[in-house]
Amino acid sequence: MIGKGFAGCISYCLEDKKIKNPMIDDEHLVKNRAEILQHNLCFGEKKKLCSQFKDVRKLNPKQSRPVMHITLSLAPGEILDRPQLLEIVQECANEFGFEHNQFFSVQHLDTEHQHIHIVANRIGLNGKTNVTDSNNFKKMAGFCRKMEIKYGLAQVASPRSFLPKEQKQIPRNDSRKNKIKAVLQDAIQDCNSLEEFYKSAENKGFQVVKTRGIAFIDEKGVKVKGTDIGLSLQAIEKQVKRNSLVPDTGTRFIKLSQRKQSFHL
Repeated sequence: MIGKGFAGCISYCLEDKKIKNPMIDDEHLVKNRAEILQHNLCFGEKKKLCSQFKDVRKLNPKQSRPVMHITLSLAPGEILDRPQLLEIVQECANEFGFEHNQFFSVQHLDTEHQHIHIVANRIGLNGKTNVTDSNNFKKMAGFCRKMEIKYGLAQVASPRSFLPKEQKQIPRNDSRKNKIKAVLQDAIQDCNSLEEFYKSAENKGFQVVKTRGIAFIDEKGVKVKGTDIGLSLQAIEKQVKRNSLVPDTGTRFIKLSQRKQSFHL
């Protein structure tokens, strides 16, 4: 992400975090969630870092978006040690061209999956913007694929738009998404309304996130958009509507047949 202000970004990375639970109208503070991995051409805690980054920013007042904020997340269950994380941060700095600029990295400890944040100043000590924001998402996708191979991590498919033309037509396979898709498609079979489907999905261990569309988060924190697994909000609405049109007698017949098979007479 490219941004305008360092204070908000640095605060998010270093401060304790308030977690709200709207179900029980409760809020608690997660303390000591940030573990500093390294500083480069900067030092100290939040106030000192903000001051140092802002001082360098003044060298190029024309640059309105000097902040580069990178988040790198591992798949649930995967763990790298501190030296490996430091290697990845340095390789990331080299890849994006901020190795000679101010930056710091931090590991957050408040989630089940391991992840790190890197905050870098796009303005160098010479006052020039020497870190481009061109094709950042494509470059990050390529960088992540290289790190997955180098460190033996779960390999994830890059978005199609970032692939070479000859690879865009190759069928994709993501085992985690396939598993989530199978469970949710099974969950929707007997639902006659959206509310029934939401409850069925939650009973199977999924958090349902409803915005303009719909997304699902499993017990390991893996989040997928409904559109990525063929379960857009529109597709779900059509399916539950079709379910509601099926005669109840058919449903009772199927369940009765299944029940009879479980008895040995």
